[in-house]
Amino acid sequence: MSAAPPDNDVLWARGIVKSHHGTPALREVSIGVREGEVLAVTGARGSGKSTLLGCLSAQLPVDAGEVWFNSSPVHTLGRAGREKLRRERFGFVGSEPQLVPELTARENVALPLLLAGVGHRAAYGAADDWLERLDVAACAKRRPEELIRSQCQRIAVARALAPLPRVVFADDPTAPLHREARDQVLRILTSAARSHQLTLVLATHDPELARYADRTVALVDGRTPVPATAVRRPAAAPVAASH
Repeated sequence: MSAAPPDNDVLWARGIVKSHHGTPALREVSIGVREGEVLAVTGARGSGKSTLLGCLSAQLPVDAGEVWFNSSPVHTLGRAGREKLRRERFGFVGSEPQLVPELTARENVALPLLLAGVGHRAAYGAADDWLERLDVAACAKRRPEELIRSQCQRIAVARALAPLPRVVFADDPTAPLHREARDQVLRILTSAARSHQLTLVLATHDPELARYADRTVALVDGRTPVPATAVRRPAAAPVAASH
C-alpha cells in the first residue's frame, strides 16, 4: 500500500479508474482537496464530474486506484464502511432534491441531525436556522409535493449543511434554479463552507459558477488534461483534524 496523502489534504485520490457497464468514466484521475477549500470540478456533460464526486464521497467504489479521507483509505472500505463515512462525515446535494416525501421541509432538514443522535430541540433549531438562510422558512411545515422544485432544492441544500459535515459534495446543485437564485444559493453554499471551515467540492458544467471556488479542476473525457487553476482568495484558517 502506498503512503498516506499529505496532512493538509482532507481528500486525496490517485489514479482512480471507474467504468459504468464497460464504458470508461474516469481514466486514472488524481486529485487532492485541501482542508477548508472550495473546489470546483468543471467540464461538459458526460466528462466524468458526477462519477468523480461519487468516488470521492464513497457513494461509488473505484475499479482501480486509491481514495483517502483524512489519511484513512476509503477504497478499501466495504459497503457498510462507506455508508458510515457518508452518514457521519459527508453532506451531499445533487441536481435533484431527493427529499423524503412524507416529511415536512423542517423535518427533512432535521432528519440527518436526529439520525446522528442530536436532541430534538437542537436539531429543529438548526433546521429553522438553515431554512431561514436559504430563504425558505415559510416552507417549514409544508411537504415536498406542495412546493415547487426550486424551493425543494433550497431545502436539500439546507439539509446538507445543517449537520456541518466535514465535506459537502454538490453535484450541479443549482440546476433547478434560475440565474438569480443560482447565484444566491451558490453564495450561501460557499460562504457557509468558509465561515464554518467546511470543505466543499462543487461539480458544475457552468464555468461562470466556478468563480465562487478557490480552485478549479477541469475534466475532459474522464481525465484532467489541464492543471488546477487557483483563484486569488484569502486562505482559509487552519482546522484541527477530527478524530
